[in-house]
Amino acid sequence: MNVRIGRWGMTPVVQNLMTANAAVWIVTWLAIRTENQVMANVLDSMMLFPAESPLFRVWQPLTYMFMHGGWEHIIFNMFTLWMFGRFIEMDMGSRRFFIYYMVCGVGAGVIQMLVCWLTGAPLNVPTVGASGAIYGLLLAFGMLHPNDIIMPLIPPIPMKAKWAVLMFCAVELFLGIRGSIFSPDNVAHFAHLGGALFGWMLLWWWLRRRKIYRYS
Repeated sequence: MNVRIGRWGMTPVVQNLMTANAAVWIVTWLAIRTENQVMANVLDSMMLFPAESPLFRVWQPLTYMFMHGGWEHIIFNMFTLWMFGRFIEMDMGSRRFFIYYMVCGVGAGVIQMLVCWLTGAPLNVPTVGASGAIYGLLLAFGMLHPNDIIMPLIPPIPMKAKWAVLMFCAVELFLGIRGSIFSPDNVAHFAHLGGALFGWMLLWWWLRRRKIYRYS
């Protein structure tokens, strides 16, 4: 795919997504610092609440993925977006990559709302973050470059991408089940898995129709 590469290996959609996430985080920080109620109300309406909550709005499965709970949250997600997203954008092309990213993020939100409904989660607890879309990117890298060697942060052991992605998803499944039954940890593990699930379905469809290809 013919994708323009900018500074630091940045591709267009990855750069725009990082800029949008950073802008929303800065606005969130300013709203907290200045105690601006109007800004706070707008930002609250962008978070994803359970579908049965009176705070739920139809646009939230789209907007929640541009919000983050703290600087550690956004730095980790944006680093992963930069690290893997630029390669996937080059594989898919910018337009298809943007569609893929958004489908993964919205799909993660849908799965999160479903899990909240099934588990009777509190109606006033929102979900924020791009992690569902990020897990979709990890899934895409594992499917399109299955034999590429990557070094996860935990554990710091070189392994093929396909095994690393399977490990990440298995850990998320374990933590999600443990959190639902035993001790909640305030992390939307099933949203992460939802992003990977929707990513897998879309990739399977594109691969079957030869819209994209595996590279290793």
